Amino acid sequence: MAQAVVFPGQGSQSVGMLDGFTQPIVARTLEEAGDALGWNMRALIAQGPAEQLERTEHTQPAILAASIALWRLGQEKGVLEPALMAGHSLGEYSALVAAGALEFADALRLVAARGRAMQQHAPSGAGMVAVLGLDDEAVSALCAQRDEGDLFPVNFNAPGQVVVAGRAEALDWLEAEGKAAGAKKLQRLAMSVPSHCPLLRDAAEAFGAELDAAVLSAPRVPVLHNVDAKPRSDVEGVREALRRQLCEAVRWTQTQQALLDEGVTQLVECGPGKVLCGLAKRGMKGVTAVPLGDAQTLATLSADSADAS
Repeated sequence: MAQAVVFPGQGSQSVGMLDGFTQPIVARTLEEAGDALGWNMRALIAQGPAEQLERTEHTQPAILAASIALWRLGQEKGVLEPALMAGHSLGEYSALVAAGALEFADALRLVAARGRAMQQHAPSGAGMVAVLGLDDEAVSALCAQRDEGDLFPVNFNAPGQVVVAGRAEALDWLEAEGKAAGAKKLQRLAMSVPSHCPLLRDAAEAFGAELDAAVLSAPRVPVLHNVDAKPRSDVEGVREALRRQLCEAVRWTQTQQALLDEGVTQLVECGPGKVLCGLAKRGMKGVTAVPLGDAQTLATLSADSADAS
């Protein structure tokens, strides 16, 4: 069985997202995260308040910390032995930590800076809309019809599911035109930052100095990058992929196909929520998708692993 481990991005967070995980390694990982950042990560994840967790500079390191806590737990239990890894948006940083390309504490500080840059430099009133029921080409063509050039397809998540980012008036236009073009549903997301598009060029420039100073190593396990669904074995190649990621689309449909092409038969989502498992069910037919963020799932995986040994 070829296993891939994937890590979720922003939007998977919730207060109590690690409830049920009482193992010492989970607590130690959250304490380590809090020490690195200078605030109580464990309390924020367990108790909130939600408005603090939803602040981008808190959300991003909290998801990374929760994901790495589950990664370490899965390794301790002997259920994670991936041939490949990937992460959706922010999750790419979690994947690089798990692959040994980034130290955990460095990654936490890096994504906190990334979140601050995104929040500070996002255009006022901008956001994101999920478009359901149109293929990638149709959504791209629809965005191209917007003469102002302020509407962008940014997350190609699965067949028939594309997220578009833009300014407020552009999203209003999309909701009207998308229905006329045949979209089954258009859903405004609870995001005030138009991620992965040229509207974040100023954020990318502000974040660039942090990224340039980051210490990176070659990944020990191949990590497929969002910008082109390809792995990189050289440090500067990894750095450049992270630099491009902030302003370029997440090619998750392409990433899923790359995993299939490599013979992946089991996909484990290592982090809070089940978003990536849901996308796998749409775009990776025949692959078993397992959400490690469910404590009951971990027990089942652990039992299966023990039986196999």
